[in-house]
Amino acid sequence: MELDFSVVIEYFPRLLSGTWMTIKLVILSIVLGAIVALPIALARISKNPLISTGPFAFIFFFRGTPLLVQIFLVYYGASQFEAVRESFLWPVLKEPFWCAIIAFTLNTSAYTAEIFRGAIQAIPEGEVEACKVVGMTKAQMYRRILLPRAFGIVLPAYGNEIILMLKASALASTITLLDLTGMARTIIARTYTPIEIFLAAGAIYLVISIGVIYIFKLVEKRQNRYLGTLSIKVPDKG
Repeated sequence: MELDFSVVIEYFPRLLSGTWMTIKLVILSIVLGAIVALPIALARISKNPLISTGPFAFIFFFRGTPLLVQIFLVYYGASQFEAVRESFLWPVLKEPFWCAIIAFTLNTSAYTAEIFRGAIQAIPEGEVEACKVVGMTKAQMYRRILLPRAFGIVLPAYGNEIILMLKASALASTITLLDLTGMARTIIARTYTPIEIFLAAGAIYLVISIGVIYIFKLVEKRQNRYLGTLSIKVPDKG
């Protein structure tokens, strides 16, 4: 069997088009997921069970069920309810792109909330006590000391979460989105060259991952240049 990589050159612009869709999905999901995750993480570490139970259940569900199932629940499940189809949300929920964004955001926010929780709880107790000694309120303590400190701790694990989200974004192709994987499958259906096209798609995913790793190493080096580093365990996305 001979490989014909000329097809990769011919269809490379279309692969780049799918790559741009993948990047949009990942960036939007990660940004929205981080916004959702922070209050969930803060509620999760509360000692009041009335506050912490809801976030725990949210995290348990989205970490305990497959992302593909979550995508199908949003994309196919929402349309089963007439009330949803007649609501103001339907223009959003009928679009595969926004359904993918919703599913990805909810999924990554659960993992990110656990990463944030671990980072906050990994801060040495002495730093917390120092904040209390100087008379900071709880809000001031989190805003001025704990959250910036946790940001430095969380960077390695959060970079890994972004890479995991990048790879998971390939599931968007299951709801007709032409992301990088979806575009590759479309090209393969026309050219019957699965090895060449999937190798090219895999190489693009790898390049993006290397870029993410490099950026986070630079940010981590800058953020933690005056601080001792702490490490936390990355939640398994499986």
